[in-house]
Amino acid sequence: MQSSQHGRCQCEKISYSFDQSKIISAHHCHCRDCQRATGSGKATIIIVPKKHVNLHGELKYFEVKGSKGSHIRRGFCENCGSGILSYAKEIPHIFYIKAGTLNDSSWLKIDSNFFTESAQEWNKPSDAPKSFQANPSLGSNIKTLFKSFK
Repeated sequence: MQSSQHGRCQCEKISYSFDQSKIISAHHCHCRDCQRATGSGKATIIIVPKKHVNLHGELKYFEVKGSKGSHIRRGFCENCGSGILSYAKEIPHIFYIKAGTLNDSSWLKIDSNFFTESAQEWNKPSDAPKSFQANPSLGSNIKTLFKSFK
C-alpha cells in the first residue's frame, strides 16, 4: 500500500496529493446537498487535515448553508466541473476530499454513513459501517478536530 495518494479532476487542470497515513476517516454522506452536488445518492468523502494536502491548480468555490447551519464550501474545477473537495467554513483546516477523484481508490475503507435519514430508497446504505441519521455526535466531531492537529 502506497503512502502518497494522488487525485485529479477530469481535465487534469486540478490535481492533489496527500499522505495516506494522515487520513482522519472516510464516510458516505447521504445529505440532500451532497446528493445534488454529486448528482448521485451520496458523496464519498475522505477527511484529511488541510495542511497535509498538496493542491495544484485553482479551485472555484460554491458555498451553501448546510442543514445543520455550517457554511459548506465546495471546490471544483471551473473548466470541467469536477468536484474535488469541500470544507466547512467554520473549520477550514479540515478538507473533505471526494473519493471519486482519486487515481486509485481500491485501498479505501469507509468508516460510516452520515445523514442516512435522507438516503434515497434506491441508494440505502448497508449496515456494514456504522450509520448516523444526521451528523455524528459532538463527541465524534471533537475527536475529528483533535486528530486534525496531528
